[in-house]
Amino acid sequence: MNAETELKFRLSPRKLSSVVPNGTSRGRRRDTSRQTLVSTYFDTRKHKLERHGLTLRVREVEGRFVQTVKAGGSGSVTRGEWESEVAGARPDLAKAKNSPLDELASKRLARKLKPVFRTDVHRTAQARRVRNSRIELAVDHGRIEVGRRTRPVSELELELKSGQVADLFRLARTLERTTDAELDLRSKADRGFQLAAGTGGGAERAEPIALNHALSPRKAFSVIAHSTLRQITANADPVRAMDSEGVHQMRVGLRRLRAAISLFKDVLPRASTARIKSELKWLTNELAPARETDVFLKESIEPVAGQGVPKRGVRAIRRKFARQRAVAFERARNAAASARYRRMLIDVMEWIEAGRPRAGDDRSIGAYAAEVLDRRIRKARKQGKQLSDLDPRQRHKLRIRIKKIRYAVDFFESLYRDRDQNRLASLSDGLKRIQSALGSLNDFMAHRELATEAALAAPPANRRAQAFTAGFIVGQEREAARGLMKDAAKELHRLHRLRIAPGR
Repeated sequence: MNAETELKFRLSPRKLSSVVPNGTSRGRRRDTSRQTLVSTYFDTRKHKLERHGLTLRVREVEGRFVQTVKAGGSGSVTRGEWESEVAGARPDLAKAKNSPLDELASKRLARKLKPVFRTDVHRTAQARRVRNSRIELAVDHGRIEVGRRTRPVSELELELKSGQVADLFRLARTLERTTDAELDLRSKADRGFQLAAGTGGGAERAEPIALNHALSPRKAFSVIAHSTLRQITANADPVRAMDSEGVHQMRVGLRRLRAAISLFKDVLPRASTARIKSELKWLTNELAPARETDVFLKESIEPVAGQGVPKRGVRAIRRKFARQRAVAFERARNAAASARYRRMLIDVMEWIEAGRPRAGDDRSIGAYAAEVLDRRIRKARKQGKQLSDLDPRQRHKLRIRIKKIRYAVDFFESLYRDRDQNRLASLSDGLKRIQSALGSLNDFMAHRELATEAALAAPPANRRAQAFTAGFIVGQEREAARGLMKDAAKELHRLHRLRIAPGR
């Protein structure tokens, strides 16, 4: 097995030639190679290999056929790679021994394997020295093909051949500054399977996380953090397209990563983590107005039309917040297209990869997860006993606490026995209802401020109608709040009955 340590970046096609220029020096020509790589990716009709985190391809290179099995975590810098030469364009599972594919290999699997997609890529590669490290820089330009459907490939790969991972990130930062290269956690295989499924390009939700009991808490955090960063980067294009669901899903990815940092804070380095948290909060704040005004328009303003509210007032307040929404989405788009965003992705990835656990922590992830969930559920339930006495700021803090517990359940779900899954699902549903209730209460407070501001700032011609509409919205939400408080209190009381310890 080879351990492949690489970073992958998206790059504008017009910038490709600037990365590896056609040098004229003899040394530069010697260090540069050019190839056409035609690869076919295989899987079953139900994508069994993909579901097991594996990819299988056969690549034609100068008349030879090379079979490659790859395995690795979600977006991890380092992953396993097993290569062997095969006789032809079809996979040979006998050559997959000593790879993770060997556990699945059978005559039946071999019969079920079929081509899923093909990549046709022109690669220009060049050896670079960064301090004492040797790095291969490769520029790929071509396409992914599924029948007549295609998707362009324009990317840059940095692979550490020898030396320090820090030097890999050092070169990455240089290239980001000079070419606007953007870290991309999706492989060609990921995009090929999306093209085959007819998906991709739209907002993407969180993916399932698989942990095993052999992991340390720090290693488990790395798996979780990679998955959350993958969700963030996968929604960059939808945010730049000003898609509301894309903004929502990027915010979810950011919240999940920030929650993971909180859950694992006692095994993370303090100084570097504080800097990362600051950058994640910056991006969260840049996206927040877009989400808030979008929700207010869809869930508060649109529903009041036709309920006896003056049409002039509805039209006026709708126009006002439609303008605010456009400005807020422009702000979100600019943030996701900024150099600060691109730098942040590199910084977060390096922090995940280079971080070391604090000394003396030899707990298993199972024990750690049980301790984290038990402690946080007890605190939430204790605070929930005084729910009716909490002010809006305290309710907001409780909502954040519940949200972190819910994310923890999602992160740790794979650690639980099959027999505990129903109880775990019940806990997750209860947390979701509490979060929804407290979230709605928090939205009501934000909507009250928005509606009040709209009424006070309305031009004289529409002030009365707009003020009436704003007051109607606030009144409706105040009535709904009473029932939500009761629901949240009931579910908080039930939390103590659902504590579970992960099994082995």
